[in-house]
Amino acid sequence: MTSEPRPPARLVLADGRVFEGEGIGADGTATGEVVFNTSMTGYQEALSDPSYGGQILTMTYPIQGNYGVNAGDDESNRIQVRGFVVRELTDLPSHWRSERTLNAHLQRAGTPGIAEIDTRALTRHLRTRGVVMGTITRSESTDEALARLRNEPQYGTEDYVAEVSTPTPYEFEAERPAANGSAPHIVVLDLGVKRNIMRNLAQRRCTVTAVPHDTDAEDLLAMKPDGVLFSPGPGDPMLLDHVVRMSRGIVGRVPVMGICLGHQVLGRVFGAKTYKLKFGHRGANHPVRDNRTGRVYITAQNHGYAVDGDGLDSAVTVSQVHLNDGTVEGLEHREFPLFSIQFHSEASPGPKDTEFLFDRFLASVTDQ
Repeated sequence: MTSEPRPPARLVLADGRVFEGEGIGADGTATGEVVFNTSMTGYQEALSDPSYGGQILTMTYPIQGNYGVNAGDDESNRIQVRGFVVRELTDLPSHWRSERTLNAHLQRAGTPGIAEIDTRALTRHLRTRGVVMGTITRSESTDEALARLRNEPQYGTEDYVAEVSTPTPYEFEAERPAANGSAPHIVVLDLGVKRNIMRNLAQRRCTVTAVPHDTDAEDLLAMKPDGVLFSPGPGDPMLLDHVVRMSRGIVGRVPVMGICLGHQVLGRVFGAKTYKLKFGHRGANHPVRDNRTGRVYITAQNHGYAVDGDGLDSAVTVSQVHLNDGTVEGLEHREFPLFSIQFHSEASPGPKDTEFLFDRFLASVTDQ
């Protein structure tokens, strides 16, 4: 449903597959790794999730924009995706919190997109072939777009963490309950943190400070954290040697929790390698089994890389696995107060089944 005609546009994949549609959002081109998310809601949270840095995001649910956009649902201070792909974009949102249409939101951010393509066919193509570089364009022919794509850097060669991390430390400002006694001070190493991680900590009466990805261990410890959280973020963890080196100076000296990319960094600290998944895990319906209890949780996920459990140090155990493909979803240290998860306990949007893991982290903080 649209109130005005839209210009023709095309999504061109590096393997030659082309999808013709209508341009939405800002005019111009968008180039990045094309991925898909299977969530039925949450387009605004996904657009502002720093873990999508360097990517063109496809939503598999057909209708997008139906409840509009509002400032409270942003997970960072800007749209992070390079481009946006949808089947149908409505310009007639209906929700009491809506402040503008999704199309206006994309235009305001300068983010190009494409609508009226067969997102089911695109998703099937990416599941079969694997994720691939692509570009959204309104002005180029297919041959011109392909020629430009051949000269673009591949997704796995770029360090996107440096693009999305905060340049300076800051204290997260949020309304939080009054603390009984001293509030735990949690330092978040910002590799691409979502606001809902910090909201969850603030709601648990913590003082939260976010620091840049290149903060060294001694500077971080000089802030006297009661605990350190390694955040999610975009890109290949094998490009983050500087974060791995810094992490070795933190482990064993303070309680640690890692989420998503933070989990992968900690896996590397303990000897594991990481590898690229064929099309990644992105959505709000991923089943994860806790190996200790056998209980299954439905989780929100957004990652294209995974930890290879075979190389792990004997002091670390695999605590959770993905039931669809057996990939490592959690690590736990046998001696140190340290654990990590591949999924997003903060969700936003998505199931809240695993928010209790923030309580577990803070219990390890207060036990010290």
